[in-house]
Amino acid sequence: MFACVPTRHDRTSRSSRPSRASGIKQPHSPPPPRGGRFRIAGSDLSASITVFLLAVPMSLGLAVAMGAPLEAGLISAAIGGIVAGLLGGTPLQVSGPSAGLTVVTAELIQIYGWRTTCAITIGAGLLQILLGSLRAARSALAVSPAIVHGTLAGIGVAIALAQLHIVLGGSPQSSAVANALALPDQLGRVSPAAPLIGLLTIAVLVLWPRIPGRIGRGLRRAPTALAAVVTATAVAAVAAPGIARVDLPSWRSHVLPELPQGPVLALATAMFTMMLVASLESLLAAVAVDKLSAASSASAPPAPPPGPAAQPAAPPSAATASAGPPPSAAPALPARRADLDRELRAQGIANVLSGLVGGLAVSGGAVRSSANVRAGARTRAATVLHGVWVLLATGLLVTVLEWIPLAALAALVMMVGIQMVSLAHIRNVHKHREFLVYGATITGVILFGVLKGVAIGIAVAVAVALHRLARTGITVTDQGGLHLVVVRGQLTFLAVPRLSRTLGQLPQDGSVVVELDGFFMDHAAYEAIQDWSNAQTAHGGKVVFTGRSGGRIAEPTSAADSCCRPWTPWRNHHCHDAPALLPAAPAPPQDTDAGPPEDAAPRTVPSACPAPTPPPDQGQDSAGGPAPGFRHSTGPMPVPHTAPRTAAHTGPGPRTDPRAGHSAGSRSEASGAGAAPGPRHGTGGHRLISGLSSFQRHTAPLVRDELARLAAEGQRPSQLFITCADSRLVTSMITASGPGDLFTVRNIGNLVPPPNADSGDHSVGAAIEYAVDVLKVESITICGHSGCGAMQALLGAGPEAEHPPTSLWRWLRHGLPSLKRMSSRHHAWARISGRLPTDALEQLCLTNVVQQLDHLRQHPSVARRLTEGTLRLHGMYFHVGEAQAYLLTEGASSGLDPDEVFDRVDPAEPAGPTGSDERERTGV
Repeated sequence: MFACVPTRHDRTSRSSRPSRASGIKQPHSPPPPRGGRFRIAGSDLSASITVFLLAVPMSLGLAVAMGAPLEAGLISAAIGGIVAGLLGGTPLQVSGPSAGLTVVTAELIQIYGWRTTCAITIGAGLLQILLGSLRAARSALAVSPAIVHGTLAGIGVAIALAQLHIVLGGSPQSSAVANALALPDQLGRVSPAAPLIGLLTIAVLVLWPRIPGRIGRGLRRAPTALAAVVTATAVAAVAAPGIARVDLPSWRSHVLPELPQGPVLALATAMFTMMLVASLESLLAAVAVDKLSAASSASAPPAPPPGPAAQPAAPPSAATASAGPPPSAAPALPARRADLDRELRAQGIANVLSGLVGGLAVSGGAVRSSANVRAGARTRAATVLHGVWVLLATGLLVTVLEWIPLAALAALVMMVGIQMVSLAHIRNVHKHREFLVYGATITGVILFGVLKGVAIGIAVAVAVALHRLARTGITVTDQGGLHLVVVRGQLTFLAVPRLSRTLGQLPQDGSVVVELDGFFMDHAAYEAIQDWSNAQTAHGGKVVFTGRSGGRIAEPTSAADSCCRPWTPWRNHHCHDAPALLPAAPAPPQDTDAGPPEDAAPRTVPSACPAPTPPPDQGQDSAGGPAPGFRHSTGPMPVPHTAPRTAAHTGPGPRTDPRAGHSAGSRSEASGAGAAPGPRHGTGGHRLISGLSSFQRHTAPLVRDELARLAAEGQRPSQLFITCADSRLVTSMITASGPGDLFTVRNIGNLVPPPNADSGDHSVGAAIEYAVDVLKVESITICGHSGCGAMQALLGAGPEAEHPPTSLWRWLRHGLPSLKRMSSRHHAWARISGRLPTDALEQLCLTNVVQQLDHLRQHPSVARRLTEGTLRLHGMYFHVGEAQAYLLTEGASSGLDPDEVFDRVDPAEPAGPTGSDERERTGV
């Protein structure tokens, strides 16, 4: 058994992947095994029944909303389920009549009639087949999300206004504007039966998912739409026998498509509009279903215990996304990534067949598809069976369906339209400053129709993008003889006149720092800045170009070859080339005919070797050179300081070998063993010797004076850092620390045995006592990490399992209290601020940090220092894959607050001995 090893989920190595030339298409994950026949699992059968009960009232309601024959809705639901289900690239997506096509289809029926609309549906399907064959599906997703969501929201508003008339007992008008203007007159002649049935349907739709208790859990197994329609039908049968109901005509009167008649351009526009809306809705739903099915392919984590401390329930989407497999369970069947081109071709074939037999246009639906996934569907059998059940109901349940009131179906579709105006989407587009595009699209769809609304949204989106590209803010600040020029935004030729005028007003012999905060610079702006920089330098001035974080922008090649790496911020860790060897004047400009790269900044090499853009806590000294390093700080994490160097590196060091990667000094932790980076070839001994040689060659000359000082003065670390022995956790890198900063204890699972633990390993207790009583550290941090193999082993074995009498399990038993804490009803679940833990393993890794802090407080030396107020405890979680650190809130780590939340460390937080209020709160 291995502890703290990377958790791999069905990933193949690169060496085992077939080459691109082999013609084998790589899926998102390994495909499930193919059998020789169509297999139906029990979960697929139950899911198909659930989706069938949802699809029948939805199909009838949409047919009513479009003004189409009611049997056409059932036909399209059956064809969408069977044909698109068999041929589609998203096995769990359920296709059928769509709310997004309601407005388009209703308008076409009013203009051309039903039979011509069926022919238009066939043409739209042929266009979808053509686009799918040309592999254009991914390109369709390049449309701005603000336009897509604005289009769907506009369609939702139009649907709601039209169905409101039917709920009130009337008939809808030809457009959304006409429906809004006719609403006062409709309210004046309303009859009570239809509105009451509509209100009853809406009430059931809203309240059904919120029924509490054990009875509610049982009732919620039935689809909400089915419950609302059945309730309204039963009440109407008793209280309003004369209300308008569903009228399914005889199949003998069913009509088939005819050759379209009308202007060719108008018919082509209609086909394109139907194809556009159907394709966008299907592809967006396919992407959403892909994410849902990938999350649901793993089992859900153990449910939190009931009680006041239990974690609040999450919405269905979040709960599904956070599901993860229990380590003891067999690996779940991996979900396949959606093949969007195949899905688009399948939607086209389904539309062609639906139009040929007189059905509505078909597209993938997010509502039915999400219900299919959450009902437990695993293969496309659930989708196909749902279509079979709809087909059988069309022939066998006509009498039952004719009892449904039209007002109930209208209320159901009206709620679907209202839900298409998503507040979450509005907040998202507002956060990304695209609400103007969203508002223009929804207004255009409501006033002028879908196609014109989309065109208006695209035009506004282009105008906004051009405005942002041309908008550049330039400010000048005089800081005691040093002029700071801040350029915010992209530098294009439109900003050159104002930029040149601003730079020309600066003293020619002064010192100027130009901060460029943008990612694009065209050739005109590059030449203007380069010419000014050359002239300024020629007159004796000094020019330094920096980015937003303060790091200098310099010659990329020389910086890569000769300067410090951003993850080796040791104290007095200077660049490998001495400043004397670098040119004092700016480097000559490159060939102006060739021009700079798109995102290049002016290439000026200052008199000191510029470091690459440092992390936010790795600043620069007052002279503009690299940060002098780190000293022993008073907080739990090392912080930079700007005092003069105490042991400057005299004399040039050897030039870095580009093939050696970063210096081996950055891997001095036990996790790296000083091995030089690069491909993993050769024996471990060879890598060790190579790394040691690299250290002696590159890093030792730079840190020898600092290490000599530490050897003479002794160690005075400010923090005890207890973390896991996982090789991926490099403490000096993630804490930006160097020699003498951290007193580090590493063990399997970052465990802290209680002081009274019998027959335990006392090395951790000895280290704690030595650090607290002898070294007088000011803080102790316990750091857990993602994908911890020790926690995975505990989670797989369980708290009551018999463990083998090995050294590993004798050590891991100190983690059993963490496992019990996670399943206890007396403790709230530790969680990450802003999201739920991804799976049970991450939940245990977080809980283990909190539990080990409790063990740490039981040590007498720690308890004494905490009482005196001279020691602080901190909990930390490091997500390896995201390179993101999270810190436990101070109240939870000190035992003052039961709320156990790990807050994300913001890279923009200032570094310093005191820090901001937020830094004090989280303990950074």
